[in-house]
Amino acid sequence: MTRTAPEFDVAIVGAGVIGCAIAHHLGRHDVRVGLIDKETDVGFGTSKANSGIIHAGHHSPSGTVKGPLEWSGNQQWGPLAAELGISFQRVGDLTVAFEPDELDTLDTLLQQGREREVPGVELWDADRLRREEPNLNPDALGALHAPTTGVVNPYEACFALAEDAADNGVALMLDAPVGQIAAVDGGFELTTRDRRVRARYVVNAAGLGADHIAAMVGLDSFRLIGRKGEEYLLDKRLDGLVQHIIFPCPTPTSKGILVIPTYDGTIMVGPTAVEVEDRDDLTTTADGAGLVFASVQRLVPGISPGDCIAEFAGVRAVADTGDFVIGPTEVPGFVNVAGIQSPGLTAAPAIAELVADVLRAEGLDLNPEHEVVAPTPRPTPVRDIDTERRAARAEDDPTFARIICRCELVTEREVADSIEHGASTLDGVKFRTRAGMGRCQGGFCTWRVMQLLAAGLDVPMSEVTKKGDGSWIVVDRTEGEDPMDVMP
Repeated sequence: MTRTAPEFDVAIVGAGVIGCAIAHHLGRHDVRVGLIDKETDVGFGTSKANSGIIHAGHHSPSGTVKGPLEWSGNQQWGPLAAELGISFQRVGDLTVAFEPDELDTLDTLLQQGREREVPGVELWDADRLRREEPNLNPDALGALHAPTTGVVNPYEACFALAEDAADNGVALMLDAPVGQIAAVDGGFELTTRDRRVRARYVVNAAGLGADHIAAMVGLDSFRLIGRKGEEYLLDKRLDGLVQHIIFPCPTPTSKGILVIPTYDGTIMVGPTAVEVEDRDDLTTTADGAGLVFASVQRLVPGISPGDCIAEFAGVRAVADTGDFVIGPTEVPGFVNVAGIQSPGLTAAPAIAELVADVLRAEGLDLNPEHEVVAPTPRPTPVRDIDTERRAARAEDDPTFARIICRCELVTEREVADSIEHGASTLDGVKFRTRAGMGRCQGGFCTWRVMQLLAAGLDVPMSEVTKKGDGSWIVVDRTEGEDPMDVMP
C-alpha cells in the first residue's frame, strides 16, 4: 500500500502572536510548515486586543511554566524587533503600593525579580516616585520599578512575524477554520472549510479554541475559561502624562487595571478581568468603564472618562490549570500550546523555542537550518519623519501627498502598501497603518480606505468588510429596492 506523503511537516493551528512566533522560528529550519487560522488575517483573535506590554520578568509566580518563559521572552524582544522592524520601546514599569500590606507584595515581586536575575529592579520610596512621576496620586507609599518592561504593537508583531515566516517558506492558510483532525498514516489530516491537509505534527496554538482542537484528537487534559478584559484608549493630548506603565499591586486573578503609555503616544487604560461563558463576547459595558476609570483615577487622578476616544474588549484563554499548557500529549505528534494568557505576548519568542525543542524530542529533524531570507525593510511612517523628507517623498510619489487619515497622518501610499502586504479588510489596514485609530475613529478616512481596498483587491465596495465574513459595511441594491431586503 502506498502512503500519501504529508503536505507539511508541521501544521500550526492558530495565527495569533504565539502561532506566528512559532512559525517564524520554524521558518529558520528546513521543514515544511503550515500556519492555519479561521480569521481573515493573522492576529485577529485575542492578539489584536492585547495590551501590548512586554513584561519585565518578575510578575509571574515562581514555580510556574510561565515564570522563566516571561523573562527569557523579554530578553528576546529587543533583537527580534530590530530584526523585523517591529515598533518596540523599553519604557519601564512601576507597581504602586497605597497600603502598608501592599509594600510586602512589592518585596515579594522584588525577590522574584532577583531570583530570575532581572536587572535594575528596585524599590522607590514616595519621594522618588513623586519626582519621577509627578502626575501619580500623591497618596502612594512607594513603588517597585522595573526598567526592562517594554511596549509593542501586538498586531504589528503578528504581521511582521507571519510575513517573515512566509518569506522563509511557511504556507499561510487564512479563512480556514479547522473542523476536524484525524489520525492517519504518517501523522494527521486536518479538514478546513474548503480543503484537507496532512501534517506529520500538529501544534495546537488555537487560543480560545485550543481545548476544542485538542478534543478533536480525544484529549481533555485541560479546560479553558474565557476571561474578558475591557480596554479604553485615551486622546493623544495626554501623551506624556505618565512616563512608565503604571500597575497597581496585583491580585490572585489579575495584574490589575493599568495605565499604559503605548508606543504610538496614546494612553490605554485597563483591562478588566471578568470570566465569561461566551468566548466571543467582545462587548464593552458601563460597569466595565466605571471600574476601569475608578481604578486608574486612583493611580493617576488627572485621567478622565471624557478623554476616551475608543473602547474595545478581548477575551483571554485561561487554562483551569492556572498556568501555560505547553508540551507533548498522549497523542504522538500532537503538541499543546494552550492557556497562553498574560504574559503570553512577552513569552512568545521563548515559547516558540520551547515548542521547537518539544517537536525535536518528538522526532522532528530541525537540522540543518536553511539560509534565511532577510526581512524586507519597513519604511518609516510619514508621521514619524520631518517636513523636508515628507516633501521629498511626495515629490517622488504624489500618493505620499494625499492624506487619508488626518488624525494619524496616514497617506494614500501607506494604505496602498498595506494592501499589497496582505491587508484585505478595514481592520487589516487600520492595524498596519493606524488609519482609523485616531480621535475621529475613522469618521474621516473610512470611505476612502474602502475605495482603496476595493481598487486594490479588485472587488466591489459591497465586498469590503471590517474584519472578514459577515462584517459588511455597505450593500448593493437596485433603484427602488428596500435596503433592509438585501441586508445579509
